[in-house]
Amino acid sequence: MSSQKESTARTLVVALLVCLVCSVFVAGAAVALRPTQLENRQLDKQRSILAIAGLGEAGMSGDQVKTLYAERIVARLVDLETGEFSDEFDANTFDPLVAAKDPALSEALPSREDIASIKRLERYSTVYIVEEGGQMDTLILPVRGYGLWSTLYGFVAVKGDLNTVAGFGFYQHGETPGLGGEVDNPKWRNQWPGKELFNENGELAVQIVKGSVDPQSPRADHQVDGLAGATLTSNGVNNLLHFWLGEHGFGPFIANLRAGEA
Repeated sequence: MSSQKESTARTLVVALLVCLVCSVFVAGAAVALRPTQLENRQLDKQRSILAIAGLGEAGMSGDQVKTLYAERIVARLVDLETGEFSDEFDANTFDPLVAAKDPALSEALPSREDIASIKRLERYSTVYIVEEGGQMDTLILPVRGYGLWSTLYGFVAVKGDLNTVAGFGFYQHGETPGLGGEVDNPKWRNQWPGKELFNENGELAVQIVKGSVDPQSPRADHQVDGLAGATLTSNGVNNLLHFWLGEHGFGPFIANLRAGEA
């Protein structure tokens, strides 16, 4: 009996030691790979920004993405509270998603205002600008909001008139493939360029409709087809656009840009 207990205890000790050794290796690998993971994440973000802006080609290497991004994209920090550019932080390293979790750099949103279901809004965000001849050619705004199963993270690119969509898409989400996941479908994404965000009265009018857009409708220039079988995801995309382009998001910033006061 004693030898059995001894054998059992020895087995448990060996198992514990194996677990400890493995955990040390896993933790070490995680720490060692973290810089590479962060670099790849940054590269994917840059690739998404270039794609939304209509720059570059599919299949570009990492070095090509970095070079094109450095040549064509200017990152600027925006104070969402004032709607003006800010130098409070370095726009190239500031992470709005991290700031949204920091009580000192964000605030909780009342449910009546939180139509995008993001819970907290950061004080500062980063926008991306493509310039041509010293003038703003394209403004790229980060957007996010909850769909059916997940938070969708993406960008909307707006032409220099600050009204016409140049591109729109998501770089991360967990929506159902074939349903809400159709936000990644090139056919759906290709409907966005040329659509207008605001109507002649300056009111936010962009909308995803249920079914298909009626080309004869006077509002057709502001509308995009809904995602078949994914009403809740469509609603979520509608809501996140209206939040980030509205008074609590980039709305004041866009107004200031139009007035030349940003």
